[in-house]
Amino acid sequence: MTLHQEFDRLSGTLYVDGAYLKSRSSEWIPVIDPATEDRIAEIANAAETEVEDVIDIANIARKRWLAIDPRTRSTTLHEVAARIRRDKAIYGYFMTREEGKPFKESVDETSWCATAIDYYAELGRHEVGRIAGATVPGQFHFSIKEPLGTVVIILPFNFPLVLLCWELAAALAAGNSVIIKPHEQTSITTLKFMEVFADLPKGLVQVVTGGPRVAQQLVKSRKTHCIAYTGSVPIAQKIMKVCAETFKPALIEASGNDPFIVMPSAPLDVAVRAAAFAAYLNCGQVCTSAERFYVHDSIHDEFVERLVSETKKLRIGNGLENVDIGPMATFRQRDRFEALLARARQEGAKFAAGGVRPPGLNHGWFIEPAVLTDVAPDAEIMNGESFGPVAPICRVKSFDEALELANRSEFGLGANLYSRDMSEMMRAVNEVESGILWINAPVLDNDALPFGGRKLSGIGRQLGPEGLAQFQSSKFVMIDPAAQPQDFWWFPYPEAESYEQAKAG
Repeated sequence: MTLHQEFDRLSGTLYVDGAYLKSRSSEWIPVIDPATEDRIAEIANAAETEVEDVIDIANIARKRWLAIDPRTRSTTLHEVAARIRRDKAIYGYFMTREEGKPFKESVDETSWCATAIDYYAELGRHEVGRIAGATVPGQFHFSIKEPLGTVVIILPFNFPLVLLCWELAAALAAGNSVIIKPHEQTSITTLKFMEVFADLPKGLVQVVTGGPRVAQQLVKSRKTHCIAYTGSVPIAQKIMKVCAETFKPALIEASGNDPFIVMPSAPLDVAVRAAAFAAYLNCGQVCTSAERFYVHDSIHDEFVERLVSETKKLRIGNGLENVDIGPMATFRQRDRFEALLARARQEGAKFAAGGVRPPGLNHGWFIEPAVLTDVAPDAEIMNGESFGPVAPICRVKSFDEALELANRSEFGLGANLYSRDMSEMMRAVNEVESGILWINAPVLDNDALPFGGRKLSGIGRQLGPEGLAQFQSSKFVMIDPAAQPQDFWWFPYPEAESYEQAKAG
């Protein structure tokens, strides 16, 4: 079967109890290739009964998974990672067809899935509790880490596999089962990816496709025990409100508005290339994109000139070709982004490069990366998530001004600094209000360190030991092997410790 035929085979399916099943739903959602505007597949808007079945199956499967010893679970997860590495080009192809990013970016993303799974395969064996010194002689005091139960992962379109695996790997390593609700645009990629979990217990990892109704049912169910959501602030807030009714744990990564500060000591040739990458990676559809640039007045003009030159070098086209920038993922995303650029122009921004549809690309949702100058600090495009390929630049007169503007945002996911001044670096470490800080090395991750934000960027952390803890519950255990009476603590209270005795003496 060719990869093209796989889109037909997977159309309208769910991944339930270890098998692909055609959905019983009569509601269908088209999947459009963003580079060609061709209809390449359709997905089912899963029926309520199908969602309920998946939840019940997950709650049975998690008990079978937890009964397996941690070493065997770890070995199984390592085997999953090996299959991902073996077939990463296949999953990269599906991702590029559905989401639009260049094939290299898709394959890189798939590779990161494997490293995350390998990391949590080992961490899950070690982070299972701890022993503390007892407060009573002869007793044994310790804590154990237990899984939460059935974890629901609700995904965006921009990184459909790596964001899945960051959370799924940690959830599985902690002993949970997982239900995935992929984005409508990238559901076929997610369904195809389920092949790598074929040797796990049936029902441990499942996929239900569909729109908001499906997600709402998963979130509201009393039989799901944790929600991991990546997406917009308004939807994240609605999810948090529902979870609050039962104190259901939620891991939220909402939005970013990352600053990129460039100071006079920065090597401009490197800083400019870094800026282009941080702003335009995945056509700017990255939660940690550099979305507002604060450039010192003394180097501003040269930085702009070099960034414009770098931007104009970028090759735009179908992600399956030899290009640097693919299309935006959906026509709605491009329409939204073009409207944002139009409002920026009305607010006084000057377009030094890009911001228009590229000539010769008459099909697909393409747009040229844009460099904007004379952008005021309070401009709309500097204060929200642009989620598109744009570098709006604001002049600053000092590092103090740059820090003040960087922290003024309602968001606090990532932040960037280009400087070789050690005092500026250390001030950034201590003063920038963000969950991630990149100094001279933008938009990189590390499986062993936490990823997440502050303010409206969300709550909780992915990756690192913190990412595992999101899907665990701690239980304190106290054992007295001799079962002795605890007279120092029990009734009746000694007369010597009464108020009357204390007053007398």
